[in-house]
Amino acid sequence: MKKRLAFALLFTFILAVFTGCTSTKEPPASTEPKAEPINLTISAAASLKDAAEELKSIYAKQHQDVNITYNFGASGTLQKQIEEGAPADLFISAGKKQMDALEEKDLIVKESRKDLLGNDLVLVVKKDSQIADFTDLSKPEVEKISIGTPESVPAGQYAKDALTTMNLWDKLQPKLVLAKDVRQVLTYVETGNVAAGVVYGSDAVMGKDTKVAAIAPADSHKPILYPMAIIKDTKQQKAVEDFAAFLSGEEATKVFEKYGFKAIKK
Repeated sequence: MKKRLAFALLFTFILAVFTGCTSTKEPPASTEPKAEPINLTISAAASLKDAAEELKSIYAKQHQDVNITYNFGASGTLQKQIEEGAPADLFISAGKKQMDALEEKDLIVKESRKDLLGNDLVLVVKKDSQIADFTDLSKPEVEKISIGTPESVPAGQYAKDALTTMNLWDKLQPKLVLAKDVRQVLTYVETGNVAAGVVYGSDAVMGKDTKVAAIAPADSHKPILYPMAIIKDTKQQKAVEDFAAFLSGEEATKVFEKYGFKAIKK
């Protein structure tokens, strides 16, 4: 009996020693705080939407700690929002006028301003349309034509300038349907609500069942430029500088050109 008891105690001792030697302890949890994600808000002209969304996907794969949120709209509307204090880190306008207004009010980092892209102004119609030129817009059978509201939509101002130069502006007044942005103009043409619309070449690329009937002569309007600048009140200076540099780089240039934009290299 004593031998059995002694054997049992010895076995228990050996088992305890063996278990103690082979057990592993969980490493202590890291006490280092995880890096907070960086959130950037980009106010961008509506005509940039498709290209900008693709660029966002590319940038997200390269910078997983940066979250990009776009605010698309007419450049004039975006300008007013920024003036009223709406959150924005970067502004990409479809017109010089809107960026000039923000610069005059000291709301952008002047040194960051640059002309990012160029574009064409085109007349877009349904694929089966007989309209072949801007002069056809004055024909009686063409009842409705859409352009962006000139006061707030740069494409609308370019359209007004071009039609004025071609001596068509006054004649077409009764036919005009004004839109809140250039993408709405394209939608009106796609749905057949108007016979023709004046949009950017980059918008025409995205049109469904539409075609470009004519390109406005370059000398009929001011050069179409998309200036970009960092908003002065940004809290993410380094991150937004990096994103702006990415938009100016070769990888982004290829994407912009795929969507019909013209990269401006300086």
